[in-house]
Amino acid sequence: MAQHFDLEEQEQLDQLKHFWNKWGTPITGALIVVLGGFAAWNGYQYWQARQSTQAAALADAVMQAVEGRQLDRVGQALADLKGSYAGTQQAAQAGLLAAKAYADAGQWDQAKETLTWVADKGSDNGLQSLARVRLASVLIEQKQPDAALQQLSASFPAEFTAVAADRRGDALAQQDKKTEAVAEYQKAYKAFDSQTDYRRLVEFKLNALGVQVQPQTSPTEAKL
Repeated sequence: MAQHFDLEEQEQLDQLKHFWNKWGTPITGALIVVLGGFAAWNGYQYWQARQSTQAAALADAVMQAVEGRQLDRVGQALADLKGSYAGTQQAAQAGLLAAKAYADAGQWDQAKETLTWVADKGSDNGLQSLARVRLASVLIEQKQPDAALQQLSASFPAEFTAVAADRRGDALAQQDKKTEAVAEYQKAYKAFDSQTDYRRLVEFKLNALGVQVQPQTSPTEAKL
């Protein structure tokens, strides 16, 4: 009986050896690929988390410098952030914050440079769109309506439709193109919610151009 079992075991071992000789290399290769991919994924996740943490620290440095009105430190912290973590959302957010600080201080060239970087290099479409709208405002402030209109010719998400139209109206008004400016202001007026203060500002601009807004005929939209 023991010999019978020994023979069965030997036969199974021979079958296993045959199977492994035939399929061992492909199986080993597949395991290496799977385990290597798993390790690479974990490594990538760790790298992303580390990038995000370090970028957040530099973004916080930008915010503290802005709050302290230390524009030199703002520029240095933002430069570090752009140099090492340009593709992160924190970099774009910090860029918008820094640009506002520059604009508030009347440093329009620095604001323009920073907003241009966010608009061109930002990884988030919403932040890029916000940067383009603000960049257009800076360009209008600098009496560069052509450049402002170029920025505003980009495709914007729906939530930016109204404000982009308003900015186009400002640029066109600066070019003394009254008819075109009125058309853009009308688009902005219709797109803004009736309860927003911004809508009343657009109405004021229309009035200044000699256009009276007709009373509303629905809760959400006024006809011009």
